Amino acid sequence: MDAIILQILNGLDKGSAYALIALGLTLIFGTLGVVNFAHGALFMIGAFCAVTLSRILTLSHTIIDDTQKDFLGNPLKVEVPYVHDIFGVATGDAIIDWAVPLSLLFAIPIMIAVGVIMERGLIKHFYKRPHADQILVTFGLAIVLQEVIKYFYGANPIPTPAPDAFKGSFDFGAALGFDPNLIIYPYWRIIYFGFAAVIIGGVFAFLQFTTFGMVVRAGMADRETVGLLGINIDRRFTIMFGVAAAVAGLAGVMYTPINSPNYHMGMDFLVLSFVVVVVGGMGSLPGAVLAGFLLGILESFASMREVIDIIPGINQVIIYLVAIVILLTRPRGLMGRKGVMED
Repeated sequence: MDAIILQILNGLDKGSAYALIALGLTLIFGTLGVVNFAHGALFMIGAFCAVTLSRILTLSHTIIDDTQKDFLGNPLKVEVPYVHDIFGVATGDAIIDWAVPLSLLFAIPIMIAVGVIMERGLIKHFYKRPHADQILVTFGLAIVLQEVIKYFYGANPIPTPAPDAFKGSFDFGAALGFDPNLIIYPYWRIIYFGFAAVIIGGVFAFLQFTTFGMVVRAGMADRETVGLLGINIDRRFTIMFGVAAAVAGLAGVMYTPINSPNYHMGMDFLVLSFVVVVVGGMGSLPGAVLAGFLLGILESFASMREVIDIIPGINQVIIYLVAIVILLTRPRGLMGRKGVMED
């Protein structure tokens, strides 16, 4: 039972990332009809927003500290972060420690701007082109963005720690009545799941209960009719592209303490997230979220040593095997709509 609970927690952790990226992919496809293979790159850019802010906050200058001496008795040169000069030592250290959560505020305007520029500058020219053309151009854009990140930040992963307050682990075993230290799980992974739930709930609430969201949903169902009502649906869809980019970017920001950012992390998540979208059903937002968590949990169970000993390598292909089975039995995916990508 303890192993099952632990794998479910691992699956919810992985599924949170899959669901957030797949949600953004589905938003873009549902509104603009574009298969955006550059969406994983937006996840990567969000992660490097956290890296960038961490570096900005740790920028420092050198001072002579008379209170510290070297072995010859000379005053030592000490690097002092600028945030210490601005906010004081205690507050400055707290700001540096909380760099990842603060990166959410830093990333939101950047990701929205990147999304709008991407949509207005490139993707709008491919609305009426075949899906194969869309895949090729957005995949090429993803490679370009990946190489740009590699040029400026290097090829090696960059550790970006969580705040000290969340570096420990929660004892689920004791909380559930098992032996202490039997089921322990990192605080930050629990926070990531909670963060994903808030973002997913916020997106659904925005689409369901706001006038803007209702118009977007109507445009997703019948774009031409909404346009005939005098509503500038193209502008609203552009904003939704920016929102989808922000969702992917925020997912990347919060994932940095779990997986150190590197230039190819977007491509790693893109393929799996696109499979999630297909399994959930192209254009179905609930399907994307459901499939994200479902496949995350299945992948987690397939990674158990007992399973790998029986079927070596199953953890590497389980998602694709499940996708094949679902598409053979339900060609539109779990919650796909009739007529989507069937022409």
